Order: sequence, then structure tokens, then C-alpha cells
Amino acid sequence: MSDLLETFRQQMRTVAEAQRQRVQLTASATSPDKRVTVTVNANGVVIDTKFSSDIDELTYEALARTFTRTTQAAAAEVARKTADLTAPLIDQRARLPKLSDVIEGLPDLDAEVPLEPPVSLAAPGSPERAEDEADPVMTFTDVEQYEHHRKREQARGVTDSSW
Repeated sequence: MSDLLETFRQQMRTVAEAQRQRVQLTASATSPDKRVTVTVNANGVVIDTKFSSDIDELTYEALARTFTRTTQAAAAEVARKTADLTAPLIDQRARLPKLSDVIEGLPDLDAEVPLEPPVSLAAPGSPERAEDEADPVMTFTDVEQYEHHRKREQARGVTDSSW
């Protein structure tokens, strides 16, 4: 058990170091026409934007589209850098025994963790977003009907014996 505890502590030190390195990450992307360069931080938030001297040749719509695509490219790059940074941690964690292996009778809860759906890059109001909104994320089928509005004379609040 002491070996397991030391392994855990070492992994926590490794995680802390990876977190320290991650917050320093940035990524930049430049549009294909070289008119827009965007830099994002580790969270994908824009921290710097540069325009070429001929940026005024673009329409507002073209500039907005170019800025959006360039920002998305920079965010994808910082996500790739983050994945590269955390890959050794994920591999190391996979080699550790699961809690259910250590504590007898504890179920393996990893199978219960839901998969995160992909995040859309579509603009608000686009057809892709409308499709996503039409499909509810969660549907409950095994439910009981409950009458929320009882007659006034039947409702006794906290003195109701059903408490």
C-alpha cells in the first residue's frame, strides 16, 4: 500500500508540473492570405491579433470569416499542444491500478463516466446548430407522474403525514 501511495504522490507532482507548463502554452495561426494572425492562450482565448497593412481591402464579412477561421486554427493548435503535454500523464494513469482493483467490492466506475460530445464550430443560428438543438442531450423515459398542484384543502405543507 505504501508503494501505491508513493506512486500516487509522484503522479500528483507530475500533474502539478504539467499544469504549470500548460498555463504557459500559446499558439498562433495566420490566415492563408497572411492578412490576419491570431495568438491564443492555453484556454484558447485570443490574447493577440495582428492585421497586415492591406487588411482594409477585405469586406467586413470577409474579415470576420477570416478572423474566425484563424482563431479556430490557433485554438486547435493549442489543444494539440495540450494533448501532447498530457499524453504521458494519461499513459501513466492507465498503468496504475483502478480503485476498484484495490478496494474489494467497489464497482469499476470508469464505465459510468459519460463521453463528452464534440463542440460545434458552427456560428449561432446556423443549420448545424439547429440540428443540435433539436436533439435533446438527455431524455428520461423511466419516470413517475407527480401531481404538483394538489387541492388547497389537501395541501398541509410540512405537517403533511407523507413527510
